[in-house]
Amino acid sequence: QLQLVESGGGLVQAGGSLRLSCAASGRTFSSVSMGWFRQAPGKERESVAGIDWRGRVTYYADSVKGRFTISRDNAKNTVELQMNSLKPEDTAVYYCAAQRRGYYSGNYRDLTDFGSWGQGTQVTVSS
Repeated sequence: QLQLVESGGGLVQAGGSLRLSCAASGRTFSSVSMGWFRQAPGKERESVAGIDWRGRVTYYADSVKGRFTISRDNAKNTVELQMNSLKPEDTAVYYCAAQRRGYYSGNYRDLTDFGSWGQGTQVTVSS
């Protein structure tokens, strides 16, 4: 399994931007699709964006389309989430995760497809 560590969270005013980063350790990173998820207090964890092992963006939640951008650098073992035009409803703990199967895109909304998770990073957007 990959070890994943997120960073880049913080407090930002509505309309601002943050860039989250997820560093992965393990030689299989370049063969697995990755996803960003978030969980707000009292709510279920939800998928935000997904990118396949080749770097092709394949999924954004409707709530973040046009505002968030997912990218990855297989040479650096990182996946990032650029978040612009942030809203108070984006407040949550954000997690990166790696799919269980290599060379597989699957369903980015299905949390059970993901076998490795980071510890999460808090994003708070004030109004």
